[in-house]
Amino acid sequence: MVNERDVLLNELAQGLRPMSEGIEWFDDLGSEEQSEVLRFLGHHCVQARAVAEDASEGIRRSGLRPTHTPAVLISRGRIDMQLGKIAGLMPVDERRKAFRLLIAVLAVADARRRERFCSGGCGHWWHGLSAAD
Repeated sequence: MVNERDVLLNELAQGLRPMSEGIEWFDDLGSEEQSEVLRFLGHHCVQARAVAEDASEGIRRSGLRPTHTPAVLISRGRIDMQLGKIAGLMPVDERRKAFRLLIAVLAVADARRRERFCSGGCGHWWHGLSAAD
């Protein structure tokens, strides 16, 4: 079942909503909800088949410096393991950075999946989103 959060996060990843709107939404969440969103995003990055090479493009798109904690984490080790560590960051300022990075990595990985596997059509509801929705 699709909920508003899923739609919002996919719209952010697809560039259909500005990141400023996503950050405002994320900042308004409670601590537990933020953790849940970060875990959700990490899971979806794995589902979208994120690979180690997506790290540098995700960092670039997110606007983070390579020295920020989430950027350092995603650049070291297996990406699926690092996504979980990023989702577990606790300080509020690190969570906001993690949110931006995970949205960007999801955007990179899902765009590749869409191009490789879904260009002829697919059943992924999020690939049917458009700016008009």
